[in-house]
Amino acid sequence: MSLSSLTRSVAAGALLSLSASLSYAQDKPADHGDDASASYQPSLTTLGQIQVEIPGRKPGDPVMTPSEYQSSNQIYFQRCAGCHGVLRAGATGKALTTDITRENGYEYLRDFITYGSPAGMPNWGTSGEMTEEQVDAMARYLLLDPAAPPEWGMAEMRNSWKVVVAPEDRPTEKMNDIDIDNLFSVTLRDAGQIALIDGASYEIKSIIDTGYAVHISRISASGRYLFVIGRDAKVVMIDLWMKEPGAVAEIKVGSEARSVETSKFEGYEDKYAIAGAYWPPQFVIMDGDTLEPLRIKSTRGMTYDEQEFHPEPRVAAILGSHYKPEFLVNVKETGKILMVDYSDIDALKVTEINAERFLHDGGLDSTRRYFLTAANARGKIVVIDTKESTKVAVIESEGETPHPGRGANIMHPTYGPVWATSHLGDDTVALIGTDPEGNPDHAWKMVQQLYSLGGGSLFVKSHPTSNHLYVDAPLNPDAEISGSVAVFKIDELSQEEPEYTVLPIVEWAGIAEGQPRVVQGEFNKEGNEIWFSVWNAASLESAIVVVNDKTLEMKHVIKDERLITPTGKFNVFNTRADVY
Repeated sequence: MSLSSLTRSVAAGALLSLSASLSYAQDKPADHGDDASASYQPSLTTLGQIQVEIPGRKPGDPVMTPSEYQSSNQIYFQRCAGCHGVLRAGATGKALTTDITRENGYEYLRDFITYGSPAGMPNWGTSGEMTEEQVDAMARYLLLDPAAPPEWGMAEMRNSWKVVVAPEDRPTEKMNDIDIDNLFSVTLRDAGQIALIDGASYEIKSIIDTGYAVHISRISASGRYLFVIGRDAKVVMIDLWMKEPGAVAEIKVGSEARSVETSKFEGYEDKYAIAGAYWPPQFVIMDGDTLEPLRIKSTRGMTYDEQEFHPEPRVAAILGSHYKPEFLVNVKETGKILMVDYSDIDALKVTEINAERFLHDGGLDSTRRYFLTAANARGKIVVIDTKESTKVAVIESEGETPHPGRGANIMHPTYGPVWATSHLGDDTVALIGTDPEGNPDHAWKMVQQLYSLGGGSLFVKSHPTSNHLYVDAPLNPDAEISGSVAVFKIDELSQEEPEYTVLPIVEWAGIAEGQPRVVQGEFNKEGNEIWFSVWNAASLESAIVVVNDKTLEMKHVIKDERLITPTGKFNVFNTRADVY
């Protein structure tokens, strides 16, 4: 299986498959792009449920009925706001404020929504995603002033805050026989739940109601508490010591969110939690035992490069430093990384590091000193030294839209310690040197580019005990690709054209209905198994496939009617210790 004979033919096949899969109402422009990255729009899913008033009419405003307006508002927040911003001020996509939309006019907007653009705007009309009536309403909607969703401050947070079990009423010792370090927290996206699954027996120990579409799970430094946050900005704190693990506190930190983390530095273990919101653009520091909101900090401010005010810089990834009492907060639209010193939250110190727009996700290197994070819309990887709280490098990933998740740390046979990221927009995997002391010539450079199955990758994964690097492609339009995983042998990466093995995960799962997608490999504590979610439609069967890392053979398939749209999986030990 050579690079030339497989990967490039697969990539070409993926593009042909995508073209064939779309049902066009009419011909699209010849230069319009339909790559996999266009399918990944970071939508604001729950803001669309908020009823907002039609802005006051001005002379020349188009007429919209209340039902048309609410429907268009929902479509905008679900389909468009992720790129163009809640207030339409622009983000990954261009600004759509009325000074621009009215100059372009209704017909331009209608055609732009219908056909899209080569720059990445999806062709909502010709793809069949929107009806002609919806396109017409959306064009009129964009000629009106932007809707302003409500703010969410301390009063709203405190009103939503609930302590289910007070700290003094919780167990003083572990009350169950669960091997917590080898427990998996699995997101059941459309059910608004997580499943706690035992890593040895594959038994579902508990199903816990959470917020909608849990984005991540994070573990307290002690390993006792599990924190999850949904896209509806609801944070749920789960006590894993209880006889039946369950929620002990919850809070809603806004209308939309993606990130939660806990304090890890010695002396501050379990003391604080932090959550960041997409809307309103802010983060909140909470008590680590109860989730009581203690300090809210807005992220509105100037972009790092153009020094222009941005009204809604969203909080993306948050990471707890192991070297200082600091949280690292990625602010997407301004391109800044905030080093938030929590040693005295009454005199909060925040160091702003100019990084790059538009910051998304990332993870630590193998020493846990350096934070590597993707500014995915600009194809860059930013490196932060968490010991010195300084920027080390900004690196071209040389691929389209890097999306590392937490990334993967491996020991390269030629270049030593490297960190890997795959890409949404193409089949490349970038390997970046991370050892400035032992391998200074290779540090903070892309030392190798691999070619995988195809575009649409969200996560790469490895483990210190593994000889394999796994690359998924769940957003690839080709069912065979999105249902498989590519695996590179680490000790063979020095070859001129490293080959990879394809694991047919969906085929192993035995699911015939729908187009299930394989997403996010996660190792068990020992590093001898890797789990993959087989993510299907909510009404269809999904599964989790467990692979033997040594033999690359299927070891077990977890199926249960309660496993509704499983996506992210987080092993307690690996997540707590930042092993990836």
